Amino acid sequence: MPSKAVLTEKQAIVEALATRLQEAQGGLLVDYKGINVAQDTELRRDLREKGVEYTVVKNTLTKLALDKAGLSGLDDHLNGTTSLATSASDPLVPIHELTEFSDKMGDLFTIKGVFVDGKVLTDAEVAELAPLPSRDALYSKVLGTMLAPITSLAVVLGQVVEQKGGSPAAAEEAPAAEEAPAAEAAAE
Repeated sequence: MPSKAVLTEKQAIVEALATRLQEAQGGLLVDYKGINVAQDTELRRDLREKGVEYTVVKNTLTKLALDKAGLSGLDDHLNGTTSLATSASDPLVPIHELTEFSDKMGDLFTIKGVFVDGKVLTDAEVAELAPLPSRDALYSKVLGTMLAPITSLAVVLGQVVEQKGGSPAAAEEAPAAEEAPAAEAAAE
C-alpha cells in the first residue's frame, strides 16, 4: 500500500490532469516509443511555440483523469508509452502538428486517440480535421474573403476618379476652391 504522501501526490496529479483535460479545446494521446531525444526535443519546442502542452503521462493516472473529465472513451488507448498533447485555445493545432509528425515518423510515433470539445473522435474524423489549418488561419481566410469586395470597390472607384481627370486629393480640394469665390462675392 502506498504511503499517504505518495497517494496525496498521485491525487494531485489526477486533479491537475482532469482540469487540463476539461479546459482543453482539443487533445491527443500518442505512443512515442520510437523517437529519439533530439526528435522529442524538436517536437516539444514546436508544440510549445504553438501553444500546445505536451507531456508524458502515466496510463493509470490518466485513466482516472479521463474518467473524471468525462472522456472515458479514450480508456482503451491507455497502454504502452503514452504522452498527452492538449491545446486550450485551438483544437486543430495539436491534431495538425502531431498528425504531420506521425506521418513523418511512421510506426515510431502513433496517434492513439483524439478528442475535441469533450468528444472522442473516430479515425475518419481525425483524417478530415488533420489537413485543416489552425483556427487563426481559417479566420484570416474568412476575413480576407469578406474584405475582397470592399477592396475591389475602392480600387474601381479610384480608377473612375483618375479616368475623369482627377485624383482623390484634387476631388477634396475642389469644394474649398468653389467656396472662395462665394465668400469674395459676399464681401463686395
